[in-house]
Amino acid sequence: MVKLKSEADIDAMRYPNKIVGEVLEYVKDYIKDGVTTYDLDRIIEEFFAKKGVIPAFKNYEGYPAASCISPNEVVVHGIPSKKVILKNGDIVSIDVGTIHDGWYGDGARTYAVGEIDENKRKLIEVTRGSFFAGISQFKVGNRLGDISNAIQTFVEKNGFSIVRDYVGHGIGRALHEDPQVPNFGKSGRGIPLMEGLVLAIEPMVNMGDWKVRVLDDKWGVVTLDGLPSAHYENTVVLHKKEVEILTIPEGMNV
Repeated sequence: MVKLKSEADIDAMRYPNKIVGEVLEYVKDYIKDGVTTYDLDRIIEEFFAKKGVIPAFKNYEGYPAASCISPNEVVVHGIPSKKVILKNGDIVSIDVGTIHDGWYGDGARTYAVGEIDENKRKLIEVTRGSFFAGISQFKVGNRLGDISNAIQTFVEKNGFSIVRDYVGHGIGRALHEDPQVPNFGKSGRGIPLMEGLVLAIEPMVNMGDWKVRVLDDKWGVVTLDGLPSAHYENTVVLHKKEVEILTIPEGMNV
């Protein structure tokens, strides 16, 4: 069941989502050649502790870390590890969630490690752009499929493919609420978009084919063809006449 949020609910969600945006900005300075994904996860968890929020992912259905850190061909849900060492030319996606006073925040970014080639740079830019194409359709009176179709159209127009096995979601008192938010589909379909709807919209975009598989650790998801993938996510609120992005703190352009 879709749970629309009141103004009081949305106010309560601002802080956990603000911290999501802040940590995704903060961790950028630590992403460099030679750092492990475990190191980055420690930095993120320490930041959360200082800000008084709980890492939403840790122990969620048994997940062992505070963040999901997914380099190169890892699409989502990469488990941080001392054995995974980033190097110049890599890209890496970081997905984080928070809890504060029982309310959740969720967001993700993909970063360059040092200098990356033009194809990887375009992949990151198109993934980010597809999110904004999607929320251009997040309007009272539209339907959920309008968001999905706008994301897919933007991605495919730019020569990449959209992951179909994993989707965005509602968010609030739970990390994953109804509705599911596919990043592909036909416009004019799905639930009507209404004031008070809060969604985590998260395009996952592959350089090659859209097909993926799950690693033996039962968490990490990788591209079937081994080509890179990027991920960009924000928690967004539909107001009567505008969209508010809770995970981009004021003054940040990310």
